[in-house]
Amino acid sequence: MNTPTKLGAYAVGLLALFGAAAGVGNTVGPVDPVDAGHTSTAHTTGEPAQHGDHGASSDEMGEPPVPEMPGGLMVSEQGYTLSLTQELLPAGAATPVSFRILGPDGVPVTAYEETHDKDLHFIAVRRDMTGFQHVHPELGQDGQWSVPLSLTAGTWRVFADFASADHGEKLTLGADISVAGDYQPRDVPAPSTTAQVDGYTVTLDGQLAAGKESELTLSVSRDGKPVTDLQPYLAAYGHLVALRDGDLAYLHVHPVGEPRDGQTEPGPDIAFYATAPSAGDYRLFLDFQHNGVVRTAELTARAGATSTSGEEN
Repeated sequence: MNTPTKLGAYAVGLLALFGAAAGVGNTVGPVDPVDAGHTSTAHTTGEPAQHGDHGASSDEMGEPPVPEMPGGLMVSEQGYTLSLTQELLPAGAATPVSFRILGPDGVPVTAYEETHDKDLHFIAVRRDMTGFQHVHPELGQDGQWSVPLSLTAGTWRVFADFASADHGEKLTLGADISVAGDYQPRDVPAPSTTAQVDGYTVTLDGQLAAGKESELTLSVSRDGKPVTDLQPYLAAYGHLVALRDGDLAYLHVHPVGEPRDGQTEPGPDIAFYATAPSAGDYRLFLDFQHNGVVRTAELTARAGATSTSGEEN
């Protein structure tokens, strides 16, 4: 399916989803995704879960567990909202972008917990998966974050990845920005296990699987030789962002080991755990640092369907 067709289908799907969500919200109030390992009754009302046939877990009933909802699909979650100062911006190599994270009380959040050495990670990518940028905005005393982005014409998806000091739990909120101009969408590249960037080759070993955690190893080489002196970046030897083709769902990914543990080698291999919520194509963006420069390798990986027995199809 070409990109314009996918975007059209995605828009129609969003309208249906948001219409259904609005109907539920008007009836019973805000509904949060159920976290893995928690029952919906205890999580949303504070009442003890009822044990018995109706309270049996999916595992007890012989059914696969419900996968955790991926991040970045909602502008507001658990009372926190990503509020953009402007949703329509001009194209440019350094277009100013500003936003606030509003807390449950509607007041901008000013205190955060560090995750991967930063208070907040801000990701921007055009909806055809081009122009990826991972930046760290500056926080003003009034709670407004500001950062310049390189923007081309089209619709961009931005993600705020953070943990507020009051809440403590990591959240990823997403919102769209429209950039004026002549939009020329591109097809998402076909799945591949290698990527090239500035003379470096990054090779993927491992397979995403729908509904379960998988280990992915990305190996960095240069001129055919393994790079064994990678430098720490964001408390690891690499930082991986994975986005689902179609709706740009933001996958939960975390590195295996870290430089400060004294056991993780500085390359060539960088290992991660990732959970794909569904079968399909995902775009992987690996940030790594070598010789004082951070580079981003991009490739497409395909998650296979998983049967009820746990085997990948």
